[in-house]
Amino acid sequence: MSASLMQAAGEVARLAGAFAHRYWRQDLVVETKGDGSPVTIADRGAEELARDWIGERFPRDGILGEEFGALRPDARRRWIIDPIDGTKSFVRGVPLWGTLVAVADGDDVLAGAIYCPCVDELVVAGLGAGAWWNGARCHVSAVDDLGRATVLTTDERMADDPAKRAGWTRLTGRAGVVRSWGDCYGYVLLATGRAEVMVDPAMHAWDSAAVAPVVTEAGGLFTDWQGRATAWGADAIGTNAALAQAARTALGVPLATGEIR
Repeated sequence: MSASLMQAAGEVARLAGAFAHRYWRQDLVVETKGDGSPVTIADRGAEELARDWIGERFPRDGILGEEFGALRPDARRRWIIDPIDGTKSFVRGVPLWGTLVAVADGDDVLAGAIYCPCVDELVVAGLGAGAWWNGARCHVSAVDDLGRATVLTTDERMADDPAKRAGWTRLTGRAGVVRSWGDCYGYVLLATGRAEVMVDPAMHAWDSAAVAPVVTEAGGLFTDWQGRATAWGADAIGTNAALAQAARTALGVPLATGEIR
């Protein structure tokens, strides 16, 4: 079941991402939502396309999307959609954005997909089915020294949380390479062995649900900043296995045990 859901998540992510890509680097009206984040016709249209696709094939499933909220919220199985993860990059013509789709049974994430149209990279993962990058099995790197690690984040400022800022400073002071290749593309790089640590100081369900299985099925560890292995945290730390402890120690985060949820 996880493998078939993985394939379905990948298909809808690719379709919705391709739709959004038609608007990339076009002259768009950018609106500001209540939380201060931008939104465009591309975000809304891509999510509508994904919802229609899911509704036709899985009519009893629930859907949670960033732009249109929850549909059938009492359904046990639900699809979680972020039509454009990285809209701030999207509207500036930066290619490091993607479409996220996850499938969850209750709080257990069964499958996830990240599609980055500008670089044509699709990473999909299913519970127990591994992680796959453009059709080939992918794995996190084996780098075990922070001094040789590439460390990424979506936004390094972390001005609202001095503890996170201090941890980030400690981590980056020990890292070999530090870049802000963030949003979902950072997790694509992690899951495919091209980076070792990806840090996000703030997340929503539609940001994290898809990337959690991608990281863990590729052999990495995905936790929140409390060290809990969860796909539903308000923040996130993704690492390869070899640096799971060292990265979290530098950040000042305890490493809790437990399966990803």
